[in-house]
Amino acid sequence: MTLCGAHPAGTRPYVDPRGLFATLPRMTRSEVLQGFVDWCQKHITGDEKGEAQIFLDRLFQAFEHEGAKEAGALFEERVHKSDGGTAFADLVWKPVVLTEMKKRGEPLQKHYRQAFEYWTRLVPNRPRYVILCNFDEFLVFDFETQMDQPMDSITLANLPSQRNALAFLYPEQPQPSFGNDRVPITAQAAGEMAGVFRSFIDRGIERAHAQRYILQLLVCFFAEDIGLLPQAFVTLLLEECVRPADTYDLVQGLFNAMNSPQPAAGGRYKDIRYFNGGVFANASAIELTDLELVKLREISKREWRKVQPEIFGTLFEASSNADERHAFRKKIGVRQEACCAMA
Repeated sequence: MTLCGAHPAGTRPYVDPRGLFATLPRMTRSEVLQGFVDWCQKHITGDEKGEAQIFLDRLFQAFEHEGAKEAGALFEERVHKSDGGTAFADLVWKPVVLTEMKKRGEPLQKHYRQAFEYWTRLVPNRPRYVILCNFDEFLVFDFETQMDQPMDSITLANLPSQRNALAFLYPEQPQPSFGNDRVPITAQAAGEMAGVFRSFIDRGIERAHAQRYILQLLVCFFAEDIGLLPQAFVTLLLEECVRPADTYDLVQGLFNAMNSPQPAAGGRYKDIRYFNGGVFANASAIELTDLELVKLREISKREWRKVQPEIFGTLFEASSNADERHAFRKKIGVRQEACCAMA
């Protein structure tokens, strides 16, 4: 028998029903993890207190460690809380991952605050990733790049096919890939909006005017996606613009409606709420070129709820010309503006 960490070439460890390692030729990582899933379905009932450590130990075995302790992870690691008390994290493997277990069926998202507080206190060598798990589901967080949403959600049954989201658990700690990584989405959206902004500048539109118009459009895109504007309203409004002159009237009309405490009694803007953050106090109007209109139609269809406002401004600056970067800085409090919508 060969223990994990000393495998002959071309072999991988396999977690058998007794929890022992057997050397089998050319086992794929999916097959190894399927063995772990099968074992859990047979033996784990989902009791947080009684089964969390054995579940996590077998998880580490399935990710090619001899066990959690052997990998250097600590169970029930003391966490000194901000109020002076002490809590105990289920598993801490510095500087890789903090894992908190909950009973089977427990909604995981409601424990976000607890996990975040533990993570902030685990210095030095704070773990990069955080896992919340209820035996049937894994929520994976990377608080360094995405604060408010998990990078991925994986069911136990799908762990073999979605193992790349937990790739950091392998001994060599390869870069994970996530299904809800919003940084690439944000970078693409910022680059596209910067392209429209550069087009404005290139054709002589005053810089402050162009900045304000882009900011107001961004708020509209976010508001549409998170339900503060009627569904697909901005997208359909841009589709209605047949001539460049239409864009001047219809888009400014929307900005004016979003700045009005009294909703319109009728017409296309009658269902538009008042946005009281001040961003629409001076409604911008620009007659778009055909190319700019086509581009903004495409941009409006993005999943703006997945764009990260906290890094959008930085990425926009990186995509803009050097002269415009400083002027645009600190103007992209986009979701914050959208979410302080109603008076």
